[in-house]
Amino acid sequence: MNTTTALFYVFSAVLLFAAFRVITARSPVHAALYLVLAFFTASCLWVLLQAEFLAISLVLVYVGAVMVLFLFVVMMLDINVEGLRKGFWKHFPVAAFVGVVIALEMAAVLLTGFQLKEAPVLDAQARQMGNTKMLGIEIYTQYLYPLQIAAVLLLVAIIAAIALTLRRRKDSKYINPAEQVLAKKADRVRLVKMKATVELPDPPASAVEPATGEKK
Repeated sequence: MNTTTALFYVFSAVLLFAAFRVITARSPVHAALYLVLAFFTASCLWVLLQAEFLAISLVLVYVGAVMVLFLFVVMMLDINVEGLRKGFWKHFPVAAFVGVVIALEMAAVLLTGFQLKEAPVLDAQARQMGNTKMLGIEIYTQYLYPLQIAAVLLLVAIIAAIALTLRRRKDSKYINPAEQVLAKKADRVRLVKMKATVELPDPPASAVEPATGEKK
């Protein structure tokens, strides 16, 4: 067993452990941290497979941006985990069945990649370009339409997420900018002419004593 094979087994074991702890950790913060560890070990495996571009993309995009965002959201929302766990065992059979179906589908798709007996031999020109340039050429030539479809799906998902979260709250003060632009001076301010001084009326005669001149 050489060093590459030993590192592969070590990273694979850490990846399986981290993935298992993601779904079994009681704290959402711990689950997010275990998911970061899983992404790191997956990027290490891609480095061993000489896929440096995919490894650095996984670290920069998922660990550096997405997971940090998830971690901050989980810590700021203070989710009631105990309330979410109610009815877990009630829905466990359906969830387990769906999980097994998804695992079988992924196995059916990924097993075709393990049936290669020999790795494809690259010519001298492909070796000089590097795997990053070759990956770009393959994506934007042979897989251009799937890439565009994936981009459209991501755009639709972003719009749907904004539409679902854009709700009016009762405790928030919202001002419509369109109403502010259409506001006029006559609608907000009304000028009323009034006299500078107002004369007080004379008191009635019955309210004044004849002798002392004092009011009752």
